[in-house]
Amino acid sequence: MNRILFVDDESSILSGLRRMLRPYRKEWDMAFAESGAEALQLISENPFDVVVSDMKMPGMDGVELLTKVKALNPDSIRIALSGHAEMEMLLESVQVTHQFLAKPSDAEHIRNVISQALALRDMLNDDKLRACISNIEMLPSLPDLYTRVTAIAASPEGTLRDIGQVVAEDISMSAKILQMVNSAFFGLAREISSPEEATTILGLDVVRSLILSVKIFSSCEQASKILDLKKLNDHCHQVGMLAKAIATQEGMSKKACDFSLMAGMMHDIGKLILTTAYPEQSAKIYQNEAHTPEWQSETNIFGISHAQIGAYLLGVWNLPNPVVEAVAYHHMPEKAVDHRFSPLSATHIANLLVIEHRDKLQGIQNNTLNVSYISRFADENKLNQWRALASKILEEAE
Repeated sequence: MNRILFVDDESSILSGLRRMLRPYRKEWDMAFAESGAEALQLISENPFDVVVSDMKMPGMDGVELLTKVKALNPDSIRIALSGHAEMEMLLESVQVTHQFLAKPSDAEHIRNVISQALALRDMLNDDKLRACISNIEMLPSLPDLYTRVTAIAASPEGTLRDIGQVVAEDISMSAKILQMVNSAFFGLAREISSPEEATTILGLDVVRSLILSVKIFSSCEQASKILDLKKLNDHCHQVGMLAKAIATQEGMSKKACDFSLMAGMMHDIGKLILTTAYPEQSAKIYQNEAHTPEWQSETNIFGISHAQIGAYLLGVWNLPNPVVEAVAYHHMPEKAVDHRFSPLSATHIANLLVIEHRDKLQGIQNNTLNVSYISRFADENKLNQWRALASKILEEAE
C-alpha cells in the first residue's frame, strides 16, 4: 500500500483533508503533519511514497521541507499545495516539486493527481525501460543555461527579468526566444526586441522548455546521421504550438497550456537518445518505408519506445509530472490514469493533426487519428476546429 504524507500548519485544513480522503483509506496509508519538523520525523521513521506539502508555513516553509525530503528520500513524489497568491514561492520550488495542487482542491482531484504521479513513477521504473537505459553510456545532462535559469527562479530575489538577462547572454537562445515571441502565434501588437521582455511575456515554463529543446538538439549531432534534425525540431515546435492552442481553446489554465507547449516541444526527444545510443537498430526503424508506426517498431526492437525514453530523461531532469506524463503516453493516451482533457490530450491530438496535415500536403492518405480517444472530447465539428488551428499554425510556420 502506498504511503502518503500531507503537511499543513493549519489544523483545520488537515482535518478537512482527513475527512475528504477517508474513502481512500483502503487504497493509501495516509499520515498528517502540522509542521515541517513533524513531517521530517515521520519520514525518518518510515519513508513515504508521496509528500504533499503546503508552501506557506511558519518556521520551515514548503520549499525548505521538500528540499530536505528530496535529499532524504529522492524516490518520493513531492507535491506542492499552494494558493494562487504564492506564485513567487512556486518559482522557488521548481527544483524540488513534481506537481502542484491548488487550494482548494476536492478529493477526486487530489486522488487523480496522486494516482497519476504514482502510475507515472511505476512506468518509469519498468524493467524493460531500465534495461534499455542501463545500456546507454551517458544520458544528456541538463544544459548549463537551464541550470542557471532554474537557480535564479529558485532564489527568493529572482525575477523573470533576471532570467531574461541571463538568456540574453546566449546569442542562439536569444534569437530563438525572440523568434517565438514575435511569431504570429502570439499575435502581439508590436515587435519585441529585448530577450528580457520576451522572457517576461513567455514565462518561466516556456523559456525553460525552449532552452532544453534548443540545447538537446544541438548536443545530439550524432543523431543527424540517421534523423533529419531540422525536420524533427520543426515538428516538435509545431506540435508544441498546436498543443498550447488546443489547450487554450479548451479553456485550460495558463499553467496547463504552458505544460502542453512544453510537452509538445519535448515529445520526440527520446528519438535523439535512441539514435545516439543504438545507431544501427535505429537506422532500421527511421530509414525504412514500412507502414508500421515508428514507436511500434521501437517497441518491437527495444521493448520500449522513444516516448518512454524521453519521459525517463525528463523525469531525471525533474520536469513537472504533467509534462513527463504527456511525453510518456503521447502515443497511447488511453493508458494514463486520468481520462480527463489534459496536457497529454492536447499533445496527443496536436501530434496526430500535425502529421495528418503534413501527409495531406504530400498527397498521402492518413488514417492515424485515434478516433476512440479523441471522441471523448470532440465531435466532428470541434475536430475540424482543431484542424483549422493546425492549418493556421503550420502555414504561419512555413
